[in-house]
Amino acid sequence: MHDFRRVLRLVAKRRWTLTGCLGTSLIVAMLWGLNIGALYPMVEIVFKGDGVPGYVAQELENSRERIVESEGEIAELNEQLAQNPSVKQRNRLEVARDLAIARRTAYEKSEATLTRFQPYAEYLPETAFGTLSLMISLLILGTVLKLLALGANMMLVQDLAMQAANEVRSLFFRKALRLDLDEFGDNGSAGLTSRLTNDIGHLNGGITVLLGRLVREPLKMIVCFAGAAWVCPRLLMLVMVVAPLMVLVMHSLSRSIRRASRRVMDEMTQLYGTLNDAFAGIRVIKAYNTQAFERARFERSVQAYYGRSMKMALYNTLARSVSEFLGLGMVCLAILAGGYLVINRQTELLGLHMSDKPLDPGAMLMFFGFLIGASDPARKLSDVWSSLQRGIAAASRVYEVIDRPVRVTEPVRPQSIARPHQKIVFSDVSFRYPSGPKVLSGIDLEIPHGQTLAVVGPNGSGKSTLISLLCRFDDPQGGEVRLDDVNVTKMSLRNLRRRIGLVTQRTVLFDDTILNNIRYGMPRVSREEVIEAAQRAHADEFIREKTEHGYDTVLGQSGTRLSGGQMQRLALARAFLRNPDILILDEATSQIDMESEALIHQALRKFLVGRTGLMITHRPTTLALADQIAVMDQGEIRDLGDHNSLLARNAFYGSLCGADTAEAA
Repeated sequence: MHDFRRVLRLVAKRRWTLTGCLGTSLIVAMLWGLNIGALYPMVEIVFKGDGVPGYVAQELENSRERIVESEGEIAELNEQLAQNPSVKQRNRLEVARDLAIARRTAYEKSEATLTRFQPYAEYLPETAFGTLSLMISLLILGTVLKLLALGANMMLVQDLAMQAANEVRSLFFRKALRLDLDEFGDNGSAGLTSRLTNDIGHLNGGITVLLGRLVREPLKMIVCFAGAAWVCPRLLMLVMVVAPLMVLVMHSLSRSIRRASRRVMDEMTQLYGTLNDAFAGIRVIKAYNTQAFERARFERSVQAYYGRSMKMALYNTLARSVSEFLGLGMVCLAILAGGYLVINRQTELLGLHMSDKPLDPGAMLMFFGFLIGASDPARKLSDVWSSLQRGIAAASRVYEVIDRPVRVTEPVRPQSIARPHQKIVFSDVSFRYPSGPKVLSGIDLEIPHGQTLAVVGPNGSGKSTLISLLCRFDDPQGGEVRLDDVNVTKMSLRNLRRRIGLVTQRTVLFDDTILNNIRYGMPRVSREEVIEAAQRAHADEFIREKTEHGYDTVLGQSGTRLSGGQMQRLALARAFLRNPDILILDEATSQIDMESEALIHQALRKFLVGRTGLMITHRPTTLALADQIAVMDQGEIRDLGDHNSLLARNAFYGSLCGADTAEAA
């Protein structure tokens, strides 16, 4: 609930829209009650064949007669009290006198009200049909006004809910982009996608019902209960004995609904994960004919989601059934008690004083109407209660990510160094991921500016972790990574990463034009600069000759319209355009054809002049670009030297790239 209150604070910032929501809800509630109140004049005036002026005159005369009768009764009781009766008789006479005084007071108030209203009654219809026509016209007008207010209320509520949901969505996405990389490895994108779409959708629904029905319906209930209290407050208190039971049941069910909602959302996350796996690996699925296996896996996820959803549906059904049954019980109790009072012209029930004067059928019918009018909002509240609980559960899941701590943070007082730097230093660096063994141990390495270092080693030896620490995708637990004498943890992330160009084995291209993919991260550069970078990366020729619209060709999802070599050359052009001080190649040429590799090497030889290069590769043709080669194994640097010297003295190095060397020779 704490997280949902945080969302409500976002809603509260839009004060004028929120005020409009509350104001229109109040108008809807007032008109709801006034429409029900029209029952009284219909029963007491129209159906008795009278007009308003005649009814007022008749009621005024009746009130005066009742006042005279009450005064006579009071005088008679006073005479009996003056005769010194027994204590028991005196108590009975005093109670009867107090009731007679209360009746007289009630009739005097009625007389005063009718006397004030009588001059205005002359302007109202004198016939029953004229009064009926007036009432119908007022009902239609009231309904039109109520619908207009309701429409405005729903639009304002939707605006508030969407604005708040979009703000939470933006907060979530901003935080997701700052999460540590291993968070994506543990959860995949399915968990984040589910929260960003499904959960925030439930959050939007929760805000909508809270500001909409959960404001309107209680206000309608309050107006109806106020109307019933105006008719007979003591009778209302009697029939409300079932209300605490309803509150207790709904409170118990709400916790169950909230838990069930969270489990349903967890199952939806699993469903997203299954879909992501299947769609991302569609080539493998088709190649290995595992469609049946994937269908079975998907069916298991669907069945799990179905089971959780049905359990939540059961709780929703119980909530609605219990609230409707208790509401009906309250109305039935009111009909029995009120019917007894009206039929027998009584003011007491089971020894309890209910009213100062006997209730007429019109007043009691209006009392019943108000209770029925209150039961309809109560039934609607039970329907939307589950939506609110889902919204509360969704807020908890969304803010769980927003509040998640990250290891890589911006320094309070960032430092900077001149461009270009003089050296990159790894000083006694050690690192382990939160849920895994140590990856790096005691790494000492210095890369002077203008030198290219290649890093080789078996899988899991820590090569890519070196790059992650230099780019500050993570921070070491021990030692330092420095540019010159400044620890990279003390530099702003923007300043550090602006100096780096990164080309990875898996080229990431976006569903945009080739032009925008190359200048990704640098939207202000000109078209000419983009073309120049593409030419340096030997990408300009295939862009112009082998794509439909040249640089304005839209690549589609993940750039699947291009070959691996073409995609790598675009990635290289993107890195060249940044004009970085440090160029990092992470297995960038491991999965491309010889022609593309030759072109990329040609581009790299020119571009790396006067820059620092850091390459992860085992290919001898790429190793030839390096000034130094570091051999890594089990998180440590085992050897350092050039290609020929390492081959001569290090059998482990030869085993890593010897076969490739033979082929190249």
